Amino acid sequence: MMYDFNANDVFEMAEQMERNGASFYRRAADSVSGGSKAFLEKLAAMEDDHEKTFAQMRSQLTSDEKVSTVFDPHNDAFGYLHALADTRVFFEKTIDTSSMEAILKDAISAEKDSIVFYLGMREAVPEKLGRQRLDDIIKEEMEHIRLLSRELAALKKK
Repeated sequence: MMYDFNANDVFEMAEQMERNGASFYRRAADSVSGGSKAFLEKLAAMEDDHEKTFAQMRSQLTSDEKVSTVFDPHNDAFGYLHALADTRVFFEKTIDTSSMEAILKDAISAEKDSIVFYLGMREAVPEKLGRQRLDDIIKEEMEHIRLLSRELAALKKK
């Protein structure tokens, strides 16, 4: 069955992915110390902030952007969305904790996966149901990649 998702659905999924990302960074932080630990904890906090940002954005959606697109008396679409969010990005990823460089590379890969995921979801959200709102999510994730890439470049210069 093909669903047309609305912006509310996607923002809810984004919130779950941010929770997963925060968990990823906290697990990585547990494996390092010093400045690297602090950096990863900062990233986890940023994921927490992004979750709040997406929740705020979701609260500002119009009723048209929240309307259900299918008859779903058992809330199966909700379960499907959570399964997607939990299995596509940051879910039980094996973190290579052998070095901070490896952790950053895994994090960049996960952030790229999230952007690809959101770009695909963007195609599943009709314009009238808030497709343009996904651009805000994608911009947030792109900022994560810029931050991680700068840290990786600085690490390589040491």
